[in-house]
Amino acid sequence: MKRHDALPLYRQVKDHLLRQMESGGFKPGERVPSEHTLVAELGVSRMTVNRAIRELTSEGLLMRVQGVGTFVAEPKAHATLFEIRPIADEIAERGGTHQAQVVLFQAEPAGPEIAHLLGLALNEQVFHVTLAHYDDGRPVQVEDRFVNPAVAPHFLEQDFAAITPSEYLLTHVPYTELEHVIEAKRPSEQECELLGIDADEPCLILNRRTWSDDKVVTRVRLTHPGGFYRLGSRVRPANRLFSMVA
Repeated sequence: MKRHDALPLYRQVKDHLLRQMESGGFKPGERVPSEHTLVAELGVSRMTVNRAIRELTSEGLLMRVQGVGTFVAEPKAHATLFEIRPIADEIAERGGTHQAQVVLFQAEPAGPEIAHLLGLALNEQVFHVTLAHYDDGRPVQVEDRFVNPAVAPHFLEQDFAAITPSEYLLTHVPYTELEHVIEAKRPSEQECELLGIDADEPCLILNRRTWSDDKVVTRVRLTHPGGFYRLGSRVRPANRLFSMVA
């Protein structure tokens, strides 16, 4: 460590650990040296090392297991929050290969909740699809979507194993308004089965509605395994730049 450097010592320790992770010296899931070992190796105080590790842990880069040690966290897939991008594009951007399994594909009468959310009459026809999305064979998202037939009458004519519902709707019914609500909840029995997770594993759930002019186009529930997924975005409101990650 450079004691005369303008950068505080804890930041130097933090940068040292980051370089080790980026270079592969510390791999995901691997235990990092103990605080006692780092103090001896780097010649800094225990408090300095502890602060660096605490900050890396709060940023999701390290994971502390009580009584066991500190480990490099598994990287989390990242999905956009304030914009709509087809999941196939997000997976391709990460270098993966997208596959989709169509679980449900039908027209049905709208129940009270869906009728309210889509602005339809009770029992009016609505399109309903459920898909499981995979990244290189690993399940990463369950999509449960309802679509207003008056806005997208040809929706059920598509092959959603070849084109995602988001991609089709963005192309044919561009949205003019967007609503996002995020929840952290336990998955349903079907979501557990499709994602290959236990019932007590928390999930990140993104509930989305879009409008085209004054009509609701779709309501979709996107369920992601919370253990390796995060949602976030970077926007510029009123010339101020900030990021939000959940």
